[in-house]
Amino acid sequence: MYLGFLLSEPKHVSCRRLGEVMNISHDSVNRFLNRESYDGEDLFNEVKPLINLSGGTLSVDDSVLDKPYAKYIAFIGHFWSGKHHACVQGINLVTMYYTDPEGNSYPVNFRIVDKSENKTKNDYFLEMLAELLAWGLKPAMVTGDSWYACAKNLKAIKKYGLGYMFAIKSNRTVSLEKGRWQQVQALEIPADGEIVRLKGCGDVKLFRTQLKNQLRHYVVYLPNEEELAEFDRPAFEIEHAKHWQIEQYHRAIKQVCNIENFQVRGKQATRNHLFAAILGFVQLQRLTTIQAIKDCYQVRRELFTHVVKSFISECVFATNNLNPLFTPVVNA
Repeated sequence: MYLGFLLSEPKHVSCRRLGEVMNISHDSVNRFLNRESYDGEDLFNEVKPLINLSGGTLSVDDSVLDKPYAKYIAFIGHFWSGKHHACVQGINLVTMYYTDPEGNSYPVNFRIVDKSENKTKNDYFLEMLAELLAWGLKPAMVTGDSWYACAKNLKAIKKYGLGYMFAIKSNRTVSLEKGRWQQVQALEIPADGEIVRLKGCGDVKLFRTQLKNQLRHYVVYLPNEEELAEFDRPAFEIEHAKHWQIEQYHRAIKQVCNIENFQVRGKQATRNHLFAAILGFVQLQRLTTIQAIKDCYQVRRELFTHVVKSFISECVFATNNLNPLFTPVVNA
């Protein structure tokens, strides 16, 4: 019931509003949010029947849920936002997102950054990765942006026997010749990439892309050296497109799943609301996969079409004097 409410309510997301709509006590909604204890494993168990667990691409990224006026809500802090290009007040959500070899893509694990735990986003990433592997996920590749491309993370992925593709900062140092280190921004990099030694991480293949006027650099590692040497530009573009799915997920949970809109304060209630919003995206993605809907936005786009049409047709006001009067066209 709460999940359906998040996908359909256009503005006022609260326990009281759901109580009004479904003719139930709003206290029962509040008790539900404070009573249950959903976590990343519950999300994975919901998604597991929908995906091929082996051979896909696992992506990590975080997003700030804007709460500029909140004072007493749990998990509130100031975080850097790529949307605002500034440090803003909100809740920082870290998600692991999986795209299987058949192209089915779903979130599979999540964390809410809790500053009281004294953990970084990299700590959460390593925890979630270990959990997913223990639950039975067998990705071939792990991807992420430059925030997660520290040597500790890359070594951990390599230790698990997985490949990776991560963005790196332009000032990261690599070596083409033993003992000679230089920043990646100073290199001439061919379109199909260049095998280099990334400091502290071993041999990787370096790629360069351009977004608008900004150059971006990515490193790719594969456990098999021959496969790494053959990893070319088309293969890079395919993996990059898979990683971009997590950005589309972030946009959808904010625009159609009401993840930023809630009026509870406690940690458990807030976590359960965020879980329900993520699970709402899973249901929309499932309907998209079986072609019941065109995309995740169709339900919200068409939800009120009949209501608006009926209102226009049945509640037209007596304003005939305001209607434009057209005179017949005269052929000069």
